[in-house]
Amino acid sequence: MTTDPGDLVLDPTCGSGTTAHVAEQWGRRWITIDTSRVALALARARIMGAKYPWYLLKDSPEGQKKEAEVTRTAPATAPIYNDIRHGFVYQRVPHITLKSIANNTEIDTIWDQMQPAVEAALSDLNAALTGHPAPFTVETGGRKGTEIDFTAQGQVELPSGEMAPAGGFMEWEVPRDAPEGWPAAATDALAAFWAARIARQKEIDASIAAKADHEYLYDKPYEDKKRVRVAGPFTVESLSPHRTQAVNEHGELIDVADAARGKRTPGARETDNYRAAILENLRKAGVQQADKADKVSFTTLQPWPGDWLAAEGRYLEGETERRAGILIGPEYGTLQRADLTAAAREAVDAGFDILITCAFNYDAHTAEFRKLGRLPILQARMNPDLHMADDLKAGGGNLFVVFGEPDIEVREEGDRLRVELLGVDIFKPATGDVVSSEPDDIACWFIDTDYNEESFFVRHAYFPGADIPYKQLKTTLKGEVDEEAWDSLKRTISRPFARPKSGRIAVKVINHLGDEVMKVMGV
Repeated sequence: MTTDPGDLVLDPTCGSGTTAHVAEQWGRRWITIDTSRVALALARARIMGAKYPWYLLKDSPEGQKKEAEVTRTAPATAPIYNDIRHGFVYQRVPHITLKSIANNTEIDTIWDQMQPAVEAALSDLNAALTGHPAPFTVETGGRKGTEIDFTAQGQVELPSGEMAPAGGFMEWEVPRDAPEGWPAAATDALAAFWAARIARQKEIDASIAAKADHEYLYDKPYEDKKRVRVAGPFTVESLSPHRTQAVNEHGELIDVADAARGKRTPGARETDNYRAAILENLRKAGVQQADKADKVSFTTLQPWPGDWLAAEGRYLEGETERRAGILIGPEYGTLQRADLTAAAREAVDAGFDILITCAFNYDAHTAEFRKLGRLPILQARMNPDLHMADDLKAGGGNLFVVFGEPDIEVREEGDRLRVELLGVDIFKPATGDVVSSEPDDIACWFIDTDYNEESFFVRHAYFPGADIPYKQLKTTLKGEVDEEAWDSLKRTISRPFARPKSGRIAVKVINHLGDEVMKVMGV
């Protein structure tokens, strides 16, 4: 309510995305935030599936034409840029004063143009009644209560002192309805008189309203009913910040190379209370995957005196007991790939069978690091509720969720590219194998076809796990959209796109639990 079109609206706790939805409708830019992946997924789907009215921009040809029509002025000739910051063309309420009427010279022009038709109709009426045998009693006007005898000749004196024809009406004396017994010609003339007089008055009233001072109704912009608007492209930021990392002359990430040589030291230790609370919840909740049968449940979970590893967990692989090293990420921060590398080296040296990392946020490049030698690495994202771990009842659902690496293939078709989603790698604790899931297990996946390593722009969106993506929107737009384009929403093979100028694309895959993983690929 306190912003103008083009302003930026921030909603730090978006929930279902109502603020973003309304901001999109009213032409405001927006940033919306939430700690819940479910809330973000809901807001994203709500905005992408919504339709909005098309409001007339003031800085557009249609807007200039409508503004001229409303204000009864000549259309503007200024250059047009379709800039939303100029606002919309709004309805308005006039504030009419005697001064605005007196200074309105357009009223005289309207009178000169439309008065002849009124006078001609009045003359026809009086002519049709001339010689009519019955007198007519005037109920309104200057001769109220007197009779007009259309057979009389000469003039009569009005109460105002003016002289009028004895056998005819003045304009203000003409009755609204024809009495019984009037000839047909008089009835027709009476209808023509009132049509001309009402048309004249409507034009004068419209001119008075247009030329008077007015208040804009900012919640009532003029709408083009022939157009339907949907959300434009918007940026999707990951929970973790995207950052560009430096590489050495061999193309290796510098901090990863330092960690591999033992030159990187662990960061500041998290508080004992934080680690103890996380381990207590991990011991009871286990590590969840998309399929409940693939959950990693610990038989024991004990602290581990390592530089990077916080605990040793044991679980059953069939009938065999396996050892898992547990890395706990920072309470407020992002787990970097260098930290992951150092922890994996420590887990290999200690003879662990698997490394399970638990963090609230992961650096974008950690998605590429799924194995070190024979050691598999499971990256579990922690539910933000664990920030309140001390007050949280231990063992709640979906506190630690693993979302495997997406299996993606890039196809070249001349100077254009396609991306195929083959599935997502899933760790099977019962066998110790990593297998690929079916693409239909994915709720949705997005492509940024020109990734700049700063922001992820949804340029392609696909929903293989949905029955009918955005059924309501499709029904609304039926007959106005390409059916083939709608069918492509369920694809696991993207539509073709041009090669990116940045040389990189990014693919974001989201499962039915709202967990997401992003993969960056050079092309």
